[in-house]
Amino acid sequence: MSAQQERDQDGGPAAPHRVVILGAGYAGMAAAIQLAARTRRRAGVQVTLVNAQEQFTERMRLHMTATGQRTAALSIPGLLEGTGARFVRGWVTAVDADARTVRIDDDRVLSYDTLVYGLGGVADTAAVPGAEDHAYTLDSAQDAELLAGRLAQLGSGTVAVAGSGLTGIEAAAEIAERHPELTVVLLGRQEPGAGMNPRARAYLRAALDRLGVQVRVGADVVKVLPGTVELAGGERVPADAVLWTSGTRVSPLPAAAGLTVDAHGRIVTDAALRSVSHPDVYAIGDAAAIRQGHGVLHGTCQGGMPTGVHAALSIDRALRGKHPKPFRFGYYHTPVSLGRGDAVVQFTRPDDSPRRVCLTGRTAVRYKETVTASPWPTYGRMKKMPASGAFWPRGGRFTRRSARLGRTA
Repeated sequence: MSAQQERDQDGGPAAPHRVVILGAGYAGMAAAIQLAARTRRRAGVQVTLVNAQEQFTERMRLHMTATGQRTAALSIPGLLEGTGARFVRGWVTAVDADARTVRIDDDRVLSYDTLVYGLGGVADTAAVPGAEDHAYTLDSAQDAELLAGRLAQLGSGTVAVAGSGLTGIEAAAEIAERHPELTVVLLGRQEPGAGMNPRARAYLRAALDRLGVQVRVGADVVKVLPGTVELAGGERVPADAVLWTSGTRVSPLPAAAGLTVDAHGRIVTDAALRSVSHPDVYAIGDAAAIRQGHGVLHGTCQGGMPTGVHAALSIDRALRGKHPKPFRFGYYHTPVSLGRGDAVVQFTRPDDSPRRVCLTGRTAVRYKETVTASPWPTYGRMKKMPASGAFWPRGGRFTRRSARLGRTA
């Protein structure tokens, strides 16, 4: 029972239904704007968005920040302007799912009636010894700026990028293009673009070759040391800087709060994105284990915003006494930057398997830039017309293969 219902039964003034959203990434921002826009003309709903930083992090451009390129400074309060949602800056240090409270910076407590958990994943530097101490990441703008500073100091030398997924590919290409004086080595277990069709995969590999990126397939990094990385089998690769993009991990907060999580620590949800153990908690983005068909949605930017919007729709329906609808989503593309003047876009089936169609070159660059810039007009439209945010590719047949791809944009 919500605080509002309890006060109504006692005959006192109705308290607002407090919705607290943790994390202002693409998913959390979409949830906050969508829900606030839908409820701002109705009394009795208070939307609060909590984030550690006041500036929005464009994760899709962090490989640019890592090479010293300037990107737009986007204020979270500015993005929320006109919605009526409240912004609270601070680190989330604990969640008490039974008491329905969130602790901020260890000295503030927020109570909620409904919680939206959107604290996404970070690079899993705990996966191998030394990565935490000696590797850079692209988890935040600040992390990317630290790497940019290091690259600017290197007159020559080698940069090792650990992980041949999409984040590693984009970072390796960007570093090689912006710093041709450096040797860039891309280390990964799989061929870059392994989930693409042969044409797109060949184009991607040719672009990396053109940029001088040395690709090592089947390279399993087992230790990061000062000035070197060690591979399985004992080989050591010299590295004046190491960027870690291999795998992600999520915060232990949900498990500590008693929420049901999967083997990766993600909150297990029902079809409406509610926690299966605590229905007053919704999980979105990388923090959620969302089952679609035979697989679980992997963390990509294209799926993050739809989960945020759907959580907002589900909460709005519940507040109006209606049953939330199931979330359905289908993948539709994999866009990859290959420096500022090149890109490849692999179009996919809803289960994320590759179609025969792909874009390359300048056409792909324009497509990728449109995708990267799309959140801002989408958020703006949602403020004026909330229903405009509820359209995304749905459905499709998800296979066990799609659950194994595990890629990040």
